[in-house]
Amino acid sequence: MSNASFQPYSTSAVVGRPDNVGIKAMDFYVPAQFVSQANLEKHDGVSEGKYTIGLGQTNMSVASQSEDINSACMTAVANLMEKYDIPWEAVGRLEVGTESLVDKSKAVKTTLMDLFAKHGNTDIEGIDSKNACYGGTAAVFNSAAWVESSAWDGRYAIAVAGDIAVYEKGPARPTGGAGIFAMLIGPDAPLVLEPRLRATHMENVWDFYKPTMMSEYPRVDGHLSNACYLRSLDLCYQRFADKYYSKTGEPWALNKADFAVFHAPYNKLVQKSMGRFLYQEYLKDASSQPALAPLDEFKGMPLEETYTDKAFIKALTSASKPAYKQLVEPTEYITKQCGNSYCGSLYAGLLSLITNKADELQNKRILMFSYGSGLAATLFSIRVEGDVRPIKEMTQVQARLDSRQPITATEFEQNLTQREENYTKYDYTIPNGHEGLVKGTYYLQEVDAFERRHYTRAFHTQTAAAAAMPVVRASMQANMVQARTLQRTRTALRGLRVLRRVLY
Repeated sequence: MSNASFQPYSTSAVVGRPDNVGIKAMDFYVPAQFVSQANLEKHDGVSEGKYTIGLGQTNMSVASQSEDINSACMTAVANLMEKYDIPWEAVGRLEVGTESLVDKSKAVKTTLMDLFAKHGNTDIEGIDSKNACYGGTAAVFNSAAWVESSAWDGRYAIAVAGDIAVYEKGPARPTGGAGIFAMLIGPDAPLVLEPRLRATHMENVWDFYKPTMMSEYPRVDGHLSNACYLRSLDLCYQRFADKYYSKTGEPWALNKADFAVFHAPYNKLVQKSMGRFLYQEYLKDASSQPALAPLDEFKGMPLEETYTDKAFIKALTSASKPAYKQLVEPTEYITKQCGNSYCGSLYAGLLSLITNKADELQNKRILMFSYGSGLAATLFSIRVEGDVRPIKEMTQVQARLDSRQPITATEFEQNLTQREENYTKYDYTIPNGHEGLVKGTYYLQEVDAFERRHYTRAFHTQTAAAAAMPVVRASMQANMVQARTLQRTRTALRGLRVLRRVLY
C-alpha cells in the first residue's frame, strides 16, 4: 500500500463533517508462543473437552517474561505504521484501551510516544481509556469523534485495543490469552462506524475488578459476569432497535445485519450471545423466529431467569446454531486460537471476519457488541463501504498464527509463576529477552532502581546495531549507583518502622 494513500487531509477542503469515518487500516500483535487447551485439560486433570468444548477454545497465547502491555502495544503500532507505510507525522491522535496496567499514573500511550518522537512528531493528542474489556471500544469511539470534531487538524487517529489476560490457578485460568490490535481511524474508511446507530448500557456491578497493583490477577465472579454480559446485550439490542427506528423510520429486524461480532472471553459465551439476539426477536414476534419454537415451553419465564436457567440456555443455544454458524462463526478464528485479549477481543473478531470473508463484505452491515465488566456495554454497527482485502493481505492472520511455537502446559504454569514473581520486582534486567521473539518485536529489557521500564527491539541476532536501538533509554547511567543506594535506604527504613510497630 503506497505511502501516498495515507497523506493527511486538508481540513479547509472538508465542508461540514468528514464522510465515512471509521477504520482505514488494521494490524495486530500476538505473542510468538501458545499453549494447547487440550494439553491444559490433561495437565489440569479435568474431563476431556472441558476447555475445548465447554469453553469452545483451541489454543491460548502466552506472553514471554520480557513482554508487557507497553512492549506489546509498541509492536502493534510499529506493525501498523511500517506495513502500511503511514507517515509518522500523519498521526494526530493516539489512544490506548487496556486494563493491563503496569503503572497507576503513567499511560501506556506515553511509552508509545517514543516511536513517534524519533520521527519528530510529538504533537499527538489522546491518552489511555480504562474499564475492563471496554477500553478499546472507548478508544475507537474517541478517535472517530476527534476526526468528526472541530478540533480535527486533518491527520489520522490510531486506536489501540488489547491486553495480556492472565488468571490465578483455578477455573478461570484457561480463559486467558493475549493480543493487541491497532487501528488507523480517519475519513473515507472501508469500515465505517454508522452514525447514530449506537446503544449503550452502563451500571455499577462487581463482577470483575482489579483492586490491587500487587498482582496482575483479577477478582472474578464468573456466574455474575456472564449474567451481566447477557443482560447488557439484551438491553443494548432493544435500545439499538429503537435508535434504528428513530433514524430510519423503519422497524429493526435481525435480518438487516449480515454479521455479528461479540466481545469474546471464550467462544461458548459468544454462542449464547447470538441466541439472545434471536430471543429478543422472538419476544417481539414469535412467528418471526420459527427456529425458536422449542422455547414455547419457557413462555412466562422471567427474563432474569433466562440468563442462568440451564434448560433454557441449552434450548436457546441449540435453536440458534444455524444463525451462529452464518453470522458469527467467521468472526471467531483469532479468539479461538489466541484466547481472550480483553479490550482487543472484539477487534480480533472483526479482523477474523475480514480474514475469512474479505471478498464478500462489500456493503454489508456488521453488528459489534462490546462489554467491559463493572460494567460498560455498547452495541454499534459498522458498514463496509470499501475494499477490505488490503487489510487481509497486510495482516496475514493465518500465516502468522500458524508460525507460533507451542509450549507445554507445564511451561505455561512456570511462565505464570515467574510473571507473579516479576510483577512487583525492580532493579533487574531480563537476560536474553529477545529469545523466541519474532523479528521486530519490542520487549522489556530492564526495570531500573527507580522502577522505570526500558524497551528495545528484537532482531534475528543481537548485533551491535540492535543493541544500539533501545527505544527508551534516558541518560541516567550516572545515577544508577545513587538510585540503588537510595532504594536500599528506603527498604531499611521500612523495616525499622515495621519493627517499631511490633515492639511498641
